[in-house]
Amino acid sequence: MKQCRRLNKDAQGQRKRQVSAHPEETPAKRRTVKRKLIILAAVLAFDVLLACICAGAAADFLASAPAAAGTAQSGLKEAEPGPDSLEEAPGGSGEKLIALTFDDGPHPVYTKKLLDGLKERHVKASFFLIGESIPGNEELVRQMAQDGHLVGTHCYSHEDLTKMAPQKAIEDITRTNEMIRDISGQLPDHIRPPYGRWSDDLEAAVGMTPVFWDIDTLDWKSQNAAKVERQIYKNVGKHQVILLHDVFDTSVEAALTVIDTLAAQGYTFVTVDELLID
Repeated sequence: MKQCRRLNKDAQGQRKRQVSAHPEETPAKRRTVKRKLIILAAVLAFDVLLACICAGAAADFLASAPAAAGTAQSGLKEAEPGPDSLEEAPGGSGEKLIALTFDDGPHPVYTKKLLDGLKERHVKASFFLIGESIPGNEELVRQMAQDGHLVGTHCYSHEDLTKMAPQKAIEDITRTNEMIRDISGQLPDHIRPPYGRWSDDLEAAVGMTPVFWDIDTLDWKSQNAAKVERQIYKNVGKHQVILLHDVFDTSVEAALTVIDTLAAQGYTFVTVDELLID
């Protein structure tokens, strides 16, 4: 009997140890679990709210920036500009004036082709002549004046005037001016300094208006009509001076194509003095 009672006590002790090892859920523990669940639910709700806010902001950004995205994407591939791409000029609303200027002529073949093309299109341009190129091409200079183009000076031998002795630079300009006056009957008022290099002292000495440019087509470098056209279309805006050279057939071809394209988009071509006055 004693042995049975001892076994029974041992069994009861073992059950107590098992119960203490796996106690039943107490009210305090239930409260702790409930608090944790509440905190977890709050965190999840905050995450959902934050995700909604981010999604809304992203949708607003994408909706407001399709044009910028399209511009960046178009930069990946150089597209051939055409009339449809020029509906809105960067210069904004109002009259869109363009002054086409041609340096280094006259050329016996390409300048003649250009003058005939301009006359056919009723377009006026500005020519800045090299004195050395005038002999033998007097008729072209005369045609420029008769057709209403601006005839200006690009100096006698295309040297950097700012690197010449002041008196030599003045003589270079004056010599070319007089050649043009003797042929056209008009003394030039405008000068395109070679390389765009000029000084206040020269301006005061010769009393001429220097003409620079807004768009450099780099036509002398590429000698590729399509590239020249793209350079103009890419940068064209309101009231701009475009630099070209009528001593390259590709430049003349590009100029005439650009005139046809931009005229259809409402651009007006004027001489550079009209643009400067405007």
